Amino acid sequence: MLGHWALAPRPRQLLSQCRQFSTTRIAWARTVNPSTSATSAKWTPNSIRTGLIARKRGMTAIWDDHGARVPVTVLQLENCQVTKNIVHVRPDRTEYHAVQLGASDRPKRTTTHQMRGHFRKARVKPKYIVKEFPVTPDAHVPVGTTLSAIHFVPGQFVDVIADSIGKGFQGTMKRWNFKGLRASHGVSVSHRSAGATGQHQDPGRVWPGKKMAGRLGGERTTVQNLPVVRVDTSLDLIFVKGAVPGVDDAHVLVRDAKKKMLCLANANQAKGLYESVLPKGVDDLPFPAGTKEMVQSLPPVIEAPSKRSSPFIPRE
Repeated sequence: MLGHWALAPRPRQLLSQCRQFSTTRIAWARTVNPSTSATSAKWTPNSIRTGLIARKRGMTAIWDDHGARVPVTVLQLENCQVTKNIVHVRPDRTEYHAVQLGASDRPKRTTTHQMRGHFRKARVKPKYIVKEFPVTPDAHVPVGTTLSAIHFVPGQFVDVIADSIGKGFQGTMKRWNFKGLRASHGVSVSHRSAGATGQHQDPGRVWPGKKMAGRLGGERTTVQNLPVVRVDTSLDLIFVKGAVPGVDDAHVLVRDAKKKMLCLANANQAKGLYESVLPKGVDDLPFPAGTKEMVQSLPPVIEAPSKRSSPFIPRE
């Protein structure tokens, strides 16, 4: 037994080998050839692209081809750049791939020394926000690449993640949409009360998770399946239909919609419906990402055609 232990590798040696393997994988992902990834890479239904970090600039309205008014939220990119490619080997030998992005340049004097070294290594300016997006192994982007609004094609669907607006401590009618008590007869100064919350002597307590008054908003929220209506490549603006969580000028995370883009593409690919892999009007997606170099050969404003019939023409 002692001889077998002497021949077996020490735990410290195994740990160093795992670290060396992980470091080699990360270095390989960091040194992706930009020319080969930009020309030979092709989006497939199994591919998961990186998202973008944008700022919510507010809401406005545009008019489609039929003259119908469409409410949109304007998202703007502020020098969104790739700061790192991450490849982590889990204990079960599976790999986690991600692309780390930074956005919104900040002064060097307000940046910590640790983050200064991180940005210096990536050869980008210091950023206010750094986030990572899980991707597939074929969707790594070279470090230092500046992403553009053309990353999202007009006509596709996106998910937007942000912190919702904090409302403070609110009652049950606003927080949980309770009906409230009677407004006229039988109630004395308890019109907006929650009513009874407890039980009888058995169980003699309030169940956990009971809907009661409390703090509303101010939590991470995801709005799914928002269609991209227009893209302004000159100003790096993305116009998405509908509302987006968060206050104006807040940072939001934008990614390809999981349900209406990724899951639906895989399902249609498996069924053989190749024409329905992407939404109607979308031929292909920039892969692995939409960069500033692609903008030079595209018009400054790209708008998606209306997907519905004219609301002003009577139906037969």
